[in-house]
Amino acid sequence: MGAAVLAVGLPAANAAPVRRQEPPSGTYRVDLHAHFLPPDYRAALLEHGHITIGGYPTPTWSPEDALGFMDYYGIQAQALSISDPGVTFLHGKEAEDMARYCNSYAAGLFTSHARRFGAFAVLPMPDVLASITEAIYALDTLRLDGVVLLSAYDGIYLGDPRFEPLMMTLNQRKAFVFVHPAAIPAGAKPDLPLPDFLEEFTFDTTRAATMMMVTGMTQRYPDIRFQLAHAGGTVPFLSHRISVASQTVLGDLWPAGTPKPSVLDMKNQISRFYYDTALSGSAAAMASVLAVTSSDHIVFGSDWPFSAATLPQSGSTDPAPGLSDVFDADQRMDIEHRNPLRQLPRLAEAVGG
Repeated sequence: MGAAVLAVGLPAANAAPVRRQEPPSGTYRVDLHAHFLPPDYRAALLEHGHITIGGYPTPTWSPEDALGFMDYYGIQAQALSISDPGVTFLHGKEAEDMARYCNSYAAGLFTSHARRFGAFAVLPMPDVLASITEAIYALDTLRLDGVVLLSAYDGIYLGDPRFEPLMMTLNQRKAFVFVHPAAIPAGAKPDLPLPDFLEEFTFDTTRAATMMMVTGMTQRYPDIRFQLAHAGGTVPFLSHRISVASQTVLGDLWPAGTPKPSVLDMKNQISRFYYDTALSGSAAAMASVLAVTSSDHIVFGSDWPFSAATLPQSGSTDPAPGLSDVFDADQRMDIEHRNPLRQLPRLAEAVGG
């Protein structure tokens, strides 16, 4: 970690503080962690008692509000996604219809605001067969830019073999998959007076990523590109502990027929994830990410509208000023513009970038 800190120009112990660098100017950012709440979806959330999401009051959203936010903070385009709880509060055909509604709504924005919006498809999980049908329609017909999956469904984490058929479908399409944390059921977490989005969301992202690696899912489906929310939760910080698991007594208990990862292989898998900057635009978070992967695997995320209260309030038009403690203008252009567009070719064509 010390070497990584010095490599990215962060202050080591007893070193002089690094001078804040100037970010690029203009409207150039491409936001891969941005949420939307279409009218019927938000109404259904409230009707089913979801007045908060992860402890944050369920926000309002409209294309006009999103464009106003984007214009103020220099965001050229957003890849929209449905946040937790997805459509899991509905069941059967209701869940399928709501997923189709949200995905069709997003596709409509490609026409009305062609250069400003992309989208990741929400799926009617945990129904795997229905989710395969919706993923095929959303990717092949609506031409959405990828899919969003929650870290877990009904307590079952990504990496579980029950999700294999869906992963096969996504791998065939070389899909970009945004992994977003899910709220943990009240009976499965400590009774602390803290909202889920503060800490629990980061831990759940870590659980999902770890399960995908130790079950071999990320090895079996190498053509899926996984983006981990919030700088990977705690994956970068825990990367060494995760990597050595198979070399401990756990290695003797590894399930038969499941590939037993090596330290080097686990490090490789961790380096292949994409990590977004949402609520993580700080020197500490970025140093951890840079210690496990290269800067071309970091993408910009705002987490708007859920992050509205955390954005700079002093008239700054930089939504993540902490990134300039780590990256110069050209590096920020990579992270906030070039890297996202490399992963989403349809959106890159639409914005002409």
